[in-house]
Amino acid sequence: MTVYQEVYNQYYPFVCRQLTYLLGNRAEAEDITQETFIKLYHSPPPDYQNIGGWLARVATNLAYNYMRSEKSRKRREDKINDKLITDTPEERAIKNEETDYIKRALDILDERSRLCLIMKHSGFSYEEIAAATGLKKSSVGTIIARSQSKFKEIYMQMKGSDA
Repeated sequence: MTVYQEVYNQYYPFVCRQLTYLLGNRAEAEDITQETFIKLYHSPPPDYQNIGGWLARVATNLAYNYMRSEKSRKRREDKINDKLITDTPEERAIKNEETDYIKRALDILDERSRLCLIMKHSGFSYEEIAAATGLKKSSVGTIIARSQSKFKEIYMQMKGSDA
C-alpha cells in the first residue's frame, strides 16, 4: 500500500496535467486520473520499471475512450433533440403522457425491481446489476423477467383505467 501511495503522490500531478491538456477540462481530467490510479491499484503492471510511461498510456487510453463515448452520447442527444424539434405538439403530448404512465408504473414497483429494470434498460450487464443490488448474478435474469411482467401488468391497468 505504501508503494501505491508513493506512486500516487509522485505521478498524480503529471497524469492530471497530461489529461487536462488532452481533454481541455480539469474536472474531467481529475475523474480520469482517478480511474487511472484505480486501474493501477486493481491491475498493476508486471514491473514498476516504467510506471510513469504505463500511467501515461493508461490515462491516454481512458481519455480517448471517454472522448469517444462523449462523442457518441452527443450524437444520440442530437438525434433525440432533432426528433423532439420535428414532433408536433400533439405528438409531444402523447409522448409526455406515455412517459407519465411509465414513471407512475415504475413508482409502484418495489425498489429492487425498479432498479433492476432501469439498469437493464440502461445497458448494464447482469454482473453490474448483481453488484449494485446485492443479488446473485444467476438470479438477476429471473428478477428482471418478473419485474417486466409486473411492470406490464401495472402499465396496462393504468392505461385501461385512464382510457
